[in-house]
Order: sequence, then C-alpha cells, then structure tokens
Amino acid sequence: MTEQSTEHDAAGAKLTEAQKETIQTAYRAWLKGRGFSPRRGQREMIANVARWVAGDEPRIGVVEAGTGTGKTAAYCLAILPVAQALNKRVVIATATIALQEQVVLRDLPDIQQHAGLDFDFTLAKGRGRYVCLKRLDDHLVGRQADLLPGFEPASNEDEALFEELLRKFAANEWNGELESWPDGVDQSAWSRVTTDHRGCTNNRCSYFRQCPFFKARASIDEADVIVANHDLVLADLALGGGVVLPDPADTIYILDEAHHLPDKTQQHFTNRCRLRTTSQWLDQVATTLGTMVTRFGRPPEAIQAAAKVAKDTEVITGLLSELEHLVEQFEFSPRDDDHEIARLPSGAVPDEVVELSVPLARYFSSVGTVLEDLAEKVTDVVDGELSWSNAEQAEDWLPVLGQLASRASANEALFTDYARWESKSRAARWVVRMSFEIGSDVELVSAPLNPGEILGDVLWDACHAALATSATLCALGRFDRFLDRAGLPQEVDAVRIPSPFDFPNIATFRVPVMQSDPRSATAHTEEIGRLLPDLLEEDSSALVLFTSWRQFRAVVDAMPRKILDRAHLQGRSSKQRLLDEHREAIDRGEPSYLFGLASFAEGVDLPGDYCRHVIIAKIPFSVPDDPLDEALAEWFEEQGRNPFFEITVPDASLRLVQACGRLIRNEKDSGRITLLDQRIRQLRYGRALLDALPPYRMVT
Repeated sequence: MTEQSTEHDAAGAKLTEAQKETIQTAYRAWLKGRGFSPRRGQREMIANVARWVAGDEPRIGVVEAGTGTGKTAAYCLAILPVAQALNKRVVIATATIALQEQVVLRDLPDIQQHAGLDFDFTLAKGRGRYVCLKRLDDHLVGRQADLLPGFEPASNEDEALFEELLRKFAANEWNGELESWPDGVDQSAWSRVTTDHRGCTNNRCSYFRQCPFFKARASIDEADVIVANHDLVLADLALGGGVVLPDPADTIYILDEAHHLPDKTQQHFTNRCRLRTTSQWLDQVATTLGTMVTRFGRPPEAIQAAAKVAKDTEVITGLLSELEHLVEQFEFSPRDDDHEIARLPSGAVPDEVVELSVPLARYFSSVGTVLEDLAEKVTDVVDGELSWSNAEQAEDWLPVLGQLASRASANEALFTDYARWESKSRAARWVVRMSFEIGSDVELVSAPLNPGEILGDVLWDACHAALATSATLCALGRFDRFLDRAGLPQEVDAVRIPSPFDFPNIATFRVPVMQSDPRSATAHTEEIGRLLPDLLEEDSSALVLFTSWRQFRAVVDAMPRKILDRAHLQGRSSKQRLLDEHREAIDRGEPSYLFGLASFAEGVDLPGDYCRHVIIAKIPFSVPDDPLDEALAEWFEEQGRNPFFEITVPDASLRLVQACGRLIRNEKDSGRITLLDQRIRQLRYGRALLDALPPYRMVT
C-alpha cells in the first residue's frame, strides 16, 4: 500500500498534456467562479485521481479526504475530462438517497456552471423508488384482490393515499418518485404500488410510455454522469452489470462514502428464509395458479404448470416442516424480548440440515423455472403468439408471476448455500427464532464474511476504473482494515489528505473524571444520567450519541423535564423532521439538543450554532453478541489473529472519528467534544484511539 501526503505532478503514464491542461483550466475557472483560493489538499486529490484513472491497470485508487477538502469538486474536476477523452461514462455512487440528491442538486450544477466543462448528468434510482402505475391502478380498481386469493386489500387510509398519488401524477403535480412525495409514504403502503425487475413487464405494460422509472431510465442512457447509490450499483452488478447502469467495462466508478461499501455488499448478498411464512406463501402460490388456470379457460400449458407447482410445493411444505422441527432443537440464546439466535459455529451446517437443504434447493429451483416458463407463455399471449381465453387479462398476470418467481429464486439461493456450504466462500450462518403477537417463526440466514471477494469479482475486476473515497476510511490511521474488507490489495494507491481545519484552536476534546466503567452498564448509565444535565447547560446546542437503545432510553428517563422539553429524541419522529425541528429551535434562539444512536453519528450536517457540543456516551464498540461479528471473530481466531485488535478496535476508531466529525463542519465552526468513557485514558488501546482523532486540543 502506498500512503502519500505530498503533492504529485498530475502527469502519469497515460495522462496527456491536453488532459492536464483541461483539468487545470477547469480548476482555475471553478476557483475563480466560486471566489475560492486553491487548497493544497484539493490540488493533491485532483492530481492523484487524474493520474490513476488515466494510467495503467488496475486504475483503482483510494482517497481519505478530511472534512473541508472539497472532495466532490476534486474528483469531478479530475475525472470528467479524462472520461470524456476516453469515451467512458462516470457513475457516482453515494451511500444514501439524500447524498445522491446533494450531488445532483448542488455539486454537479456548481461544476457545470463554473468550471467550463460540458457534460450531462442524471439521477438514477432503483425501480423500488418509483411508483408502478400498473400496480397503483390495479389496487384502486381491486384487480390485485381478484388475482391473488388471500390478498389483503388496502386500508381506507392507504386507498385514499393511492387515489391522491394517481390524481397528482395525472395532473403533473408529482413525478412518481418516492422522495418527491412531500409527506413521505409509509413503507408498507409503498411496497404495494412499486415493483422489481421480475414484476415489471417493460414495454409490454400498457403504462410503459408514462412509467416514471422508464422515463428516468431513458435519461441514464444519454447522460455522461450518472448519480446512483451503493444499493443500485450492487443490484446492477449482481445482475451482471449494464442492466440499469452502463456496462462496467465502459465505466469509471466514483464510490463516495466508500466506508459503507463493504457493509452494503454484505447486506445485499445475504440470504434469508422464514420457514413458516414460506410455507404459507407456498399455499398462496398454488391457489394463485389455480385461479389463473380458471381465468384463462384451462389452457393445457397453464394446467401442466399449475400441476407441477402444486406437486413441488406439497413436497417443499413437508420438507420445511421437518426442517423447522429440526432447527427448533438447536441451542438458542436470547437477544431481545422477541428474538433468539442459534449461530452455526464456523458457518458449518449440520449434516441433517444439509440433507433437507439439498432437495429444498432443487424443488425451489423447479418452482422458479416453471413460473418463469409460464411467464414466457403469458408473454406470448400478450404478444398474440398464443391463443388463450380472456387474453386481455394476460398483462395483469405477468408481474404476479414475476414476483412469485423472484421469491422462489431467493429461497433457492438460501438452501443452495446451506446445501453446499463446504464448497462456498466462508459465510456466517445462523438461525433466528422470533415471536410475534400473532405467532412465531424460524428464519435461516447466511451472510458472506468476506464482502471483498464479491467486490473483487463484480466491481474491481470488471470496471474500467474506480475511485473509493470518504472522509473516514482509515482505522487507527491506516487503510488496512478498509482495503481488507473491500477486497483491494494492500499495494493499491491510497492517499490520506488531512482536513484543512485548524482543529487545535477551534475544538476541544475532554474525558471527564468518572467513577464508573462502561462495562458496568447500570452504574455507567446512572452516572451519565447525573452528569448530562450540567453538560448540556454549557452550550445552547448539542448532539448526544449513544451506542445502544437500552442506555439511550434509561438516560432519557433520568432527564429532568427542563432538558426533555428542549430535546429531540430519535424514534419520536423521522430523522429529517428531528433535524428540522432542532434547527428551527436554534434559529428562534432557543436551546436544543438532539439525542440519537449510530445513524446520527455520521451523515448529519449541523454547522455553526446548530451543534456546539458533541457528547458521546462511550467508545462505539460493536454489539458483542451480533452473530455476524461473532462469526468474523471466530474466523480470525482460527487464523491465529486477534479479532479485538484487528477488528473491534479499528472499527471503533472509525466510528469515533465519524461521531467527533459531527462537530466541525467548516472553517468557521468551533465547539467541544465530551467522551464519557474512562477507558480511552486507562486502557492500552486508548492511546491508539486518541492518536487516530484529528488534532483537537485535549482538555483534562
């Protein structure tokens, strides 16, 4: 690995003089248009990134750019001229929809306006972020209930919402995107009126010309720069690449907030199956196909498919019942009031579970194949190549069959993983036993332990070039942990650019003397409850961060009414609304405090008076009983490695830097950070954690 902190000349092996001149001219124009002075860190980032993407393979670089570097402008100014010269397209992938929109609405228009670069850009979202007009209309006219026996009709409240969605779309008052609906839409309601690629009939749909997703898709085909999120990039790559986004071989990827990428990959490629819920779903599959056979006048092709599925689902249901009885005998450990977990050590699946998983994988594959073949027959009916009775209903059935096939495929993936666990890459596997008010269920889970192997196959080896960047990529001052998890070699070009902020003069970091240790949870929580009111009185605004809901709730319960009247608590409203209410209170000159957990420890921008004090309850170590973390620690121990110092401490260091980073958002900011955890001063890993922080002024 090459860590560089000195400025490099931008002339690399393949970077031409013309490209250099274009980049330098664009940077000068942008600085002049914005009234900015050159920043050394920004120049350094531009030079390195341009050299990497124009150079020899592997054309992959990593940049940690501290807050205030101006990394978005830097990577755009470095990459856009090179991409246009090479006739490549650029995909900028962020961690969240909110960051996507920031790049699209603010950053790219700014570059376009001031840098003198001519390029087109668009925002790309997955199908699930757009309304499906077909499904929306079906709900309103009751066709979904007709097609799917046992289908639960929409509530009166949801039906009123659907009518309003359709009315505003028809009146051109709404564009069909979830994020642009002003009041937001409940996820359970939204899931009824959106779809995935299997449930979409594409240009066979009678709503194709009006479809919000395909209108957006058309702009993707024409744009030089496409702004997506990590989830959409991973979904496209999982399908082979080039399905929604451009072909990876012709693409330069900019992976912003890249510290999220390994976790996102792990989540995307995790397989799950709830046994009892799946058995109930199988009953619905058989009933639905029976209804379909009747609706189309009992065509032989449909009768044959329905009979095959009915036979297979009967066998599957019996196997699932056997499997449920078997795994119920596992040794479960309680995790909360509703969940117990039995982890499979070393990811090894017991032989008796393998014996059931093998036929389950085969039968789910059979069901999925039959459903996909049947969907092709229905497509032929839509196209007039096959004659069935009531052919006008065929279009309505394509998304139904697509969704059923998609779920069969997901179940097949889980049981294939369990059946062939010995020949697959190392994975964490566990069983969850859950209780609900209306019953219980058992879920089988498999999650890849090494997301880097997947990223290597689908991204790094497939793309033309890629940049991974974030304000926080180094753990304990090194790139090793990120590179390992992301599947990048330690020799990859990696540059760390420090923040330009004068931290010693604008921010303090203190660890008050406390009597309790966080490992004594009750005593530590009670002491925080006693200290916190006085700490909050020191400043008119504060962000208070916790690592567990249990401590969060206990501390909140201990707060006096005066504090609670000023507090905005995570869980009481949406994150965005809490932030808006906090800002409004500060604007009125009133004290205001935000209380939150991990989601408030990054991606929250509270400059100036909106946050003068960040209070961190304890060092943000991961939850010790998370099954994925347990499996990873077990894997490291088997290799003779120390998981605490190689995983736990580096990950905590990264989270601590992110949490502290909520304080200073620009060069005019100032404030204080308070950590209520004596371990950082008392235990030997504490010095490493302190050394990895920006150079705040330490206060004893």
